[in-house]
Amino acid sequence: MDDPRRYLPAVDVLLCHQMMVHSPLSLRLKRRAVRELLAGERERLSRARVALRDVEQLAAAALDRARTLAASSAPSVFNLTGTVIHTNLGRAPLADSAIEAMTRAARQPLALEYDVDSGHRGDRDQVVESLLCELTGAEAATVVNNNAAAVVLTLSALGAGREAVISRGELIEIGGSFRLPDIMHTSGCELREVGTTNRTHARDFEQAMNEATGMIFKAHTSNYAVEGFTAAVEERELARIAHARDVPFIVDLGSGALTDMAALGLPNEARPDQSIEAGADVVTFSGDKLLGGPQCGMIVGSRAYIDRIRRHPLKRAMRVDKLILSALEATLRLYRDSDDIACDIPTLTLLTRPEHEIAATAERLLPALVECLPHMRVSIMSCKSQLGSGALPVDRLPSRALVVAPGRDERRSGERSLRLVETAFRQLPRPVIGRLHDGALWLDLRCLQGEDDEQAFIEQLGQLALKREHDS
Repeated sequence: MDDPRRYLPAVDVLLCHQMMVHSPLSLRLKRRAVRELLAGERERLSRARVALRDVEQLAAAALDRARTLAASSAPSVFNLTGTVIHTNLGRAPLADSAIEAMTRAARQPLALEYDVDSGHRGDRDQVVESLLCELTGAEAATVVNNNAAAVVLTLSALGAGREAVISRGELIEIGGSFRLPDIMHTSGCELREVGTTNRTHARDFEQAMNEATGMIFKAHTSNYAVEGFTAAVEERELARIAHARDVPFIVDLGSGALTDMAALGLPNEARPDQSIEAGADVVTFSGDKLLGGPQCGMIVGSRAYIDRIRRHPLKRAMRVDKLILSALEATLRLYRDSDDIACDIPTLTLLTRPEHEIAATAERLLPALVECLPHMRVSIMSCKSQLGSGALPVDRLPSRALVVAPGRDERRSGERSLRLVETAFRQLPRPVIGRLHDGALWLDLRCLQGEDDEQAFIEQLGQLALKREHDS
């Protein structure tokens, strides 16, 4: 028998097919897709007795491959997980003004490290330093690529070779196995833990102070809570103990917030201005969590200590680029100037979204979801959203979810059907990311807001590629 591979069309034949010619994708990309497709076809035909696909089928397959190659490896998604500031989904969405500032910085040169007034070289911290000082009450500020870097840099610059005294109950571990004891060791500090897991007193810190003490370090327990028989030392008292020994008092706030969350009807969160007012010499916090800005880590505090941090060799390795600084500046300006910060910062908008508004969204979307999932049970259920990214781990926000569960006739194959549905949602053009819980797929609607989002969600529901158990 003839080898069927002999009858595969040439690359140029597929490239000249009408559907390939009319595709707006680049010729270079289409050519690569065709070559990869034909290589796969040769492999397929050599291994088994299979039918040779015609030119029409091959052209369509090549175009699909080209579209896959052109698609982003990090596509936009619908975050319906119930976690608003989701680390795996990019954390905080940016305000429009921050996006516009990044776009301008990307297109045009800007005075990043140039002093326009003097005509001499400047410092890139100048873009945001005055804003950070105004908002936190600090004397000086600098910015690095994330809060983990801020902690590493601060420890390295101010505590290397000396003891860092910290309460045993604050030896945190965050996502990605970022463990504070390991970070202290890497930064050259010697960990000196005091107190117990649930109770630490001022006398524990006072008794630990000696000639080797380099700092007192306080880590805000933003990703867990210790409740019950507990005791902790107030920041003002820790500052007094540190300053009596002439060593810095460092506070890592983790998430960090620049506005009174309680005033917005949200659970209270520690703020850098409160720590500065209490006597902290250096405070570190994130930009892309509760603050609602780009990913970065901010270090604010006394000028003497911030200057030492700036001079450390690691500072250059951890600095941020013009896009991040531009977005951060725009975000900080909103905190300084906005009359309605909950409206202007998207993260705060999502967190303060009224329950009745989310419920109305659920009612509008329910019929479309019922129609495209006839073999499943779809309902609206009350649920609790969480803030996410280590912020306020115990507190929850009332919300509504579209809940997809196996139909009555699918009890035996319920788990399989449910996973098919969950997978199908993830394979939509704009993937829908929910959470599997209690035998159902929960789509928390807190982060699906506005007519555009609702319309985009509904329009792609018809593409759900689902099969019932007996069809598989």
